[in-house]
Amino acid sequence: MSDTIFVVNGPNLNLLGSREPDIYGRDTLDDIGAMLTAQGERLGLTVDMRQSNHEGQLIDWLHEAQAVGAKAVILNPGGFTHTSVALRDAVASITVPVIEVHLSNPEAREDFRHKSFVGAVCKGSIRGFGAMSYTLALDATARL
Repeated sequence: MSDTIFVVNGPNLNLLGSREPDIYGRDTLDDIGAMLTAQGERLGLTVDMRQSNHEGQLIDWLHEAQAVGAKAVILNPGGFTHTSVALRDAVASITVPVIEVHLSNPEAREDFRHKSFVGAVCKGSIRGFGAMSYTLALDATARL
């Protein structure tokens, strides 16, 4: 097992900072990546930050995390959280621990956001703390 943590981000997260900042905050994905990289260095971990708007790419990255022996995956599936059985099955098919993160608290939002297909097969979920959801997840991966 390596010390690499894959941080996999789903659709529309490339728009962080400008997309509904009252819900998702003003931090960009690059800001979050810089925070995680610095934190990872302090923890002795290498952060591999990725984002795609395409479901198949996210699945390929989960498979890659398994193939290269990543220590863990931090996954923000975005809108695929509530819709993608394929992404759920990809998480379930790997032995690398996956921590689901969300900037907002989906349970405090629209009804359709209350069910996470992905979260049911993850090691755990951290949600509702803005960008800090990611840093809390990275702390958790260091302890796995």
